[in-house]
Amino acid sequence: MLDLRAPTLPPERGERLVRDVYKRDFRERDAAIRDAESWKLERRQHFQEQGSASRDALSRGAWEEALRLIDERRDDLLESARDDERRGFVFHRVRVVERPLTPYLQWELHSLRQRAEYGERIRTVNAEVLAAAESEGPLPEVVILGGSTLYQVLYDESGASQGAIRYSDTGIVGRWESYIKELYGAGEDVESYFAREVAHLPPPTTNAE
Repeated sequence: MLDLRAPTLPPERGERLVRDVYKRDFRERDAAIRDAESWKLERRQHFQEQGSASRDALSRGAWEEALRLIDERRDDLLESARDDERRGFVFHRVRVVERPLTPYLQWELHSLRQRAEYGERIRTVNAEVLAAAESEGPLPEVVILGGSTLYQVLYDESGASQGAIRYSDTGIVGRWESYIKELYGAGEDVESYFAREVAHLPPPTTNAE
């Protein structure tokens, strides 16, 4: 069990951004990064993805179509990986997993395994080992760009995006980056986790989605 107490994220120390403003702000700051790392902590087990044909197929119960659409984006991932290499940019992701896997997470792990093939550094952490860290509630969804900007990404109960709170305080950003790095160091590579826990699973049932 990881006795990692998460740093605080006082809302009053950040700036609330509605969804469209958050997405635009994120894209602009992400594109400007040079020779730096970014970190993401994903905790929720279900999201309502918007603008994803593969996610839409999962919602309809069309599992094979969902996987085919994931596979068809390889050219885009290769182009993105080459751009990251030119910029000296490395993206790390910690994905918390609960068992049994939700249909969403089973689908996302297929996507994450593919992303890892193109350079994204992804590790999984079992939710059970975070019991001490989550004694007061689940960890938040956090993205840190280039060591200078932190977003606490917000969702409603259904998992639909509700924007974010943006933090630029160097102390807050630094503490959270160190924290996510600790989780990453304790995690398992997504490719080995996928091979052992996901690859053999039957298609998820749509009534759980």
